[in-house]
Amino acid sequence: MTTNDWRARAGTSFQCEKRPANGTRGMVVTNHPLASAAGADMLAAGGNAIDAAVAALFTLTVVEPMMVGIVGGGMAHLRLADGRHTVIDGMGTAPGAARPDTYRPVSDKMPDYMETEGRENVLGPKSVAVPGTLKGWCETLARFGTVSLADAMEPAIRHASRGFKVTPYLADCASEVARDLALDRHIAALYLPGGAPIQAGARLVQGDYAETLRLIAREGPDVLYGGSLGRVVADHFKATGGLLSLDDLTSYKTIEREPIRGSYRGYEIVGPPPPASSGVHVAQMLNILEDYDVAAMGYGSADSLHLLGEVLKIAFADRSAATADPAFVAVPVAKLIDKAYAAERRARIEMGRAQSWSAGVAPAESANTTHVTVADGAGNIVASTQTINNLFGARFVVPGTGIVPNNYMHLFDPHPGHALSIAPGKRITTSMAPMMALKDGKPAYALGLPGGLRIFGSAMQALVNLIDHGMSLQEAVEAPRVWTQGQALEVETGVPEEIRAALRARGHDVAALPHIGGGMNAIKFEADGSMTGAACWRADGTPIGLGGGLARANTRFWPDTSPRR
Repeated sequence: MTTNDWRARAGTSFQCEKRPANGTRGMVVTNHPLASAAGADMLAAGGNAIDAAVAALFTLTVVEPMMVGIVGGGMAHLRLADGRHTVIDGMGTAPGAARPDTYRPVSDKMPDYMETEGRENVLGPKSVAVPGTLKGWCETLARFGTVSLADAMEPAIRHASRGFKVTPYLADCASEVARDLALDRHIAALYLPGGAPIQAGARLVQGDYAETLRLIAREGPDVLYGGSLGRVVADHFKATGGLLSLDDLTSYKTIEREPIRGSYRGYEIVGPPPPASSGVHVAQMLNILEDYDVAAMGYGSADSLHLLGEVLKIAFADRSAATADPAFVAVPVAKLIDKAYAAERRARIEMGRAQSWSAGVAPAESANTTHVTVADGAGNIVASTQTINNLFGARFVVPGTGIVPNNYMHLFDPHPGHALSIAPGKRITTSMAPMMALKDGKPAYALGLPGGLRIFGSAMQALVNLIDHGMSLQEAVEAPRVWTQGQALEVETGVPEEIRAALRARGHDVAALPHIGGGMNAIKFEADGSMTGAACWRADGTPIGLGGGLARANTRFWPDTSPRR
């Protein structure tokens, strides 16, 4: 199948807005050009993909502060040069003081099911969970990287102290939540200067945060997890009614997990396990799709979008019932990824009619996240999704530190007695999908994106675009998406109105949106050993590839014909 064959059968067509990058010695794709440059700098200096990913992530805490921070959480999927896959779980956990009835829910029904009185699980100190990002990044660098923590953090410190030019994307995010930012004078001073949202093109300097980063570079992550910085953070939460304590920080542990492995049309699909829902449910959805001729349906046709909608509803029904922290909930992973179970669910799908789906197994999340995808020439690959949850997290700054903490408590079910209900020490369940696909045991694709609940469905669609429709990498990450968890079928406005009308005729409550999920970052591993990197229009994504290399051995200027004196 050639790259553009899919267009002849497509019900939806589109033009890519960005261009890919190519390289032979490495590729860094992040959602900000300065973060991609920080990662590329590590590779150019002789570092590996892990060094580059960690440098990029620290830089993103400066240049994409609305999405990611050192008091957040995330999942990193690593494929090491020896072929081993591992997942580093740095997800946040519920503080020791948290209880199933910590919050007072406002409704037992969607769409307000996750909301609480006073927005306590969304805004302010009571919404903050125990963070895992800083420990996860530093431990990963120490185990698998080659450069020092100080070297990996240097670009972030430089941009925080000297400042950088604000992008329209960052400015729009600050404007979107300006009312909440105005409630805290410390965060307002940064992002609402003079009382108005910061403007694109303004120079943003984060002096306090630069000093915090310098402290971490000198003393390591323990300065937060029980040290002097941790005491400053814990004291602020104690004074302001938060749940997070110094004991929570001191006792936090990352977890190394084995990935979930599935198969789809000759590809091995590898992703993170619970408490991430992506590996399990991407495998489940692809298992259901495998018995259909998706390519013949055509990309973006009424048939293909209807089928994707039904498959998404099935996965979300099972996710809600059974996917959570495996230390607290017995997640039926084997059944969920079993092809026989997929066949049972597939048998109920009707191509002419939308349905409501309940869980087939027994026992909401934010779109404001970031993702990096990095590879080096030695075979190391990192797909890492990290977040502080909502835009600007809990929407305040810990005074004197420049730290914007997460509001991860919003991801727990505020109603007691469910798989996602709150319990002390329980890990947040996430839709993060740092995914890889292998062909004949060799890497074919690595990808991921921000987007909350919409992440793993969007990652699945990218894999379908690549494997079934034969799209180029750039096309696959930019293609219009769909999403549903059982209510409205959201479709991006790139899907034509006639296709939307056909979906309504089948019973879908169609809602057209400007975008679904966030900026996807992906790498394709070519047969000749080179790499292609692509980022989509939904964020400031920028791929940077390294080509060329060192001089040929024994190259020198000879003979010397310069004049002699």
